Amino acid sequence: MKKMFCSFVFCCLCFWRLVGVFAGTDAVKIVSVMEGDSVTLNSDLTEIKARDIITWTFGPQRTKIAQINKEDGKPATSDVPDGRFGDRLKLDDQTGSLTITNTRTEDSGEYQIIIKRTSNPATNNFKVTVYARLPVPVISNSQCLSSSSSNCSLVCSSVLNVSDATLSWNAGISVLSSISASDLSISLSLPLEVEYQDKNTYSCVLNNPISNQTTHLDINTLCHTCAAVTATVQTSLQPTSRSPEFLTPLISAAAVGFLLLIVAVVIFCIYKKQRKTDQQDQARNEDITYADPTFLKRKAQKSEVKVEEEVVYAGVVTKN
Repeated sequence: MKKMFCSFVFCCLCFWRLVGVFAGTDAVKIVSVMEGDSVTLNSDLTEIKARDIITWTFGPQRTKIAQINKEDGKPATSDVPDGRFGDRLKLDDQTGSLTITNTRTEDSGEYQIIIKRTSNPATNNFKVTVYARLPVPVISNSQCLSSSSSNCSLVCSSVLNVSDATLSWNAGISVLSSISASDLSISLSLPLEVEYQDKNTYSCVLNNPISNQTTHLDINTLCHTCAAVTATVQTSLQPTSRSPEFLTPLISAAAVGFLLLIVAVVIFCIYKKQRKTDQQDQARNEDITYADPTFLKRKAQKSEVKVEEEVVYAGVVTKN
């Protein structure tokens, strides 16, 4: 019974060891680097032992780019068919780690190290991403939204030749809006409407997973037109409490002068209108023509009344 138990434990240990080997083979280490910098892919070895063979490959075709054989004692590197690496590959003859100098975006891809040795052989995979350097975003196109408003419209833009980039407007540490692009040829732009009197700190940020470029918004410079409009409106409506005391008499005098000017204009208009009316009346009177009267005599009509014949009335005698 004891012998069977020992055999079972031994089989479990062997199985666990195999699982560990295959898990290490499938694991992928993610490495990111900025274009122009150097990157080192570590072998995780402290020392190459006798009869160890270290081989590095690149791409899905597993093209060999470097190898070292401890028995030969001399590391060797070789380029891929398209010649992208040139002499930029360096292999450490003590640890077998691979260094790529002056990285370029086309260096991105899959790398694999194969460690052949009498004990504990291993294979490790790497996924390398080389990010192009980000341009500085530009804030422009300041416009006042209306003559009675202190708001202005801004646009932050960036011409990209990079991948996996995000453009965003930030207020302090808070993200107000953002837009992303994975295409190398896309230009990004993002609008923002702000108030000239806003005290927040705004910035436009272009970033990728390992770097960022930031442009801070200068409201006083980009929104100066809106600021001038706002200052004019506020001054005409009400003097600020911060105005110097010697300006108060000047403002009062200007107001009185303005009122007197309005009164003078009104009086002048009334006078001009009345004078025009008088001139029109005089013109009408001059147009009247007076004629001398003419009297016509009428002929006397002949009287048609006939003279009655003389009548003699006789007295009446009454007999008793």
